[in-house]
Amino acid sequence: MSDKVVIHTDGACSGNPGPGGWGAVLQYNGTVKELKGGAPLTTNNQMELTAAIEALSALKRACAVELHTDSQYVKDGLTKWIHGWKKNGWRTAAKKPVKNAELWMALDEAVKRHTIDWRWVKGHAGDEMNERADRLANEGMAPFKPKKRKPAEIVP
Repeated sequence: MSDKVVIHTDGACSGNPGPGGWGAVLQYNGTVKELKGGAPLTTNNQMELTAAIEALSALKRACAVELHTDSQYVKDGLTKWIHGWKKNGWRTAAKKPVKNAELWMALDEAVKRHTIDWRWVKGHAGDEMNERADRLANEGMAPFKPKKRKPAEIVP
């Protein structure tokens, strides 16, 4: 696995739940690929997870990946919590069902063929690639946001 890909992901939501979007920037050997998408009714955490799933799923072969996320939920979920959830049949330590279990399962599947170095970055703090992923997430959300109506013009 000598191919190294740097990925920056982000999710966005207008209301929580509400319309949402996800974005990812993949960098490999001087090439940059941008991905984005959205959903009409979702949560920020679901979009954060979807961004990572979509980015990793876009890779055509096994890679060494440096994945940057501003979501502690995603990073800690994959590096700390998922092992216990799987052992407990996708239940938390409090025996409650894991929220977003379908997405966690999809992310667990997406990471299998890669070696991933998870990196947390503070969101909205000027990190260029995180800001780029955030813009993509907002673009992905845009088609699902209600259109603002112009006030009716009053004609005398």
